[in-house]
Amino acid sequence: MSGAERRRAAGHVQLDSRSTLTATDRNQNITEVDALNKRQTYDPAEQYKMNHQRRGVALIFNHERFYWQLMLPERRGTSADRNNLKRSLTDLGFEVRDFDDLKAEDVLQKVHEASLDDHSDADCFVCVYLSHGENDHVYAHDGQIKIETITNMFRGDKCPSLVGKPKIFIIQACRGDKHDDPVIVQDTVDGTEETIVNETEVDAAGVYTLPAGADFLMCYSVAQGYFSHRETINGSWYIQDLCEALKKHGSSLEFTELLTVVNRKVSHRKVDVCKDINAIGKKQIPCFASMLTKKLYFHPKSK
Repeated sequence: MSGAERRRAAGHVQLDSRSTLTATDRNQNITEVDALNKRQTYDPAEQYKMNHQRRGVALIFNHERFYWQLMLPERRGTSADRNNLKRSLTDLGFEVRDFDDLKAEDVLQKVHEASLDDHSDADCFVCVYLSHGENDHVYAHDGQIKIETITNMFRGDKCPSLVGKPKIFIIQACRGDKHDDPVIVQDTVDGTEETIVNETEVDAAGVYTLPAGADFLMCYSVAQGYFSHRETINGSWYIQDLCEALKKHGSSLEFTELLTVVNRKVSHRKVDVCKDINAIGKKQIPCFASMLTKKLYFHPKSK
């Protein structure tokens, strides 16, 4: 009996060899082996560490008026969004920096300055952009900015003090040229909604969802391909309902669960008054793309 046969007879278990296979296209097909002596376990309830000295910086870029050559309509009601967000984020403990109608160069300068900050003693980072959008861009006062240009400044190699920390981007802008039609829901949960008395407008053009990276959370006011609605007095549907949810549940509910509540609230709205008669009765559904790796809570800071 050979040595190999004796070992099999004795009940020894052998591992497959770490052979390297060659694919038919002549590219090397490298085989990886899971380590048997160290198994990583993941706690599904694990949370981001949110007990740093500071909550962190929150940037708000608010755009109401645009350079005339862009031929973009004014975004009436966006100042209400800015004020609501500033109040809500301040209540959560953020250091809010808000900017109105900046040119593209100035927006990128403010973002760059924030990326160079030392966030070592901060829990996380938030950036909010209120404007019109198109494809993978949003508009500043005088031109377009690619969303990826903004988010890339906070990747690990550019902003090491935010590595492993939540980086939240909230985009209030249209993401297409389609209206969302209402459908009859058999199982209605919420009661009668208040009638919207001020006029509803739509943010022009569209923004597409972009991948960002680990620990990023991309929050969009509307699903890709559709109009995003904004009231001329109260502000956008999405920011209204987001701020209301933050006020009621911001310090207690896991953040992606809170965003799901916002999705539901916005989805129950419909356009009542609008100059565009094609928009009357139309709906909206927000969405978010989470690259978070842990649960995110904004528990109150100890005084």
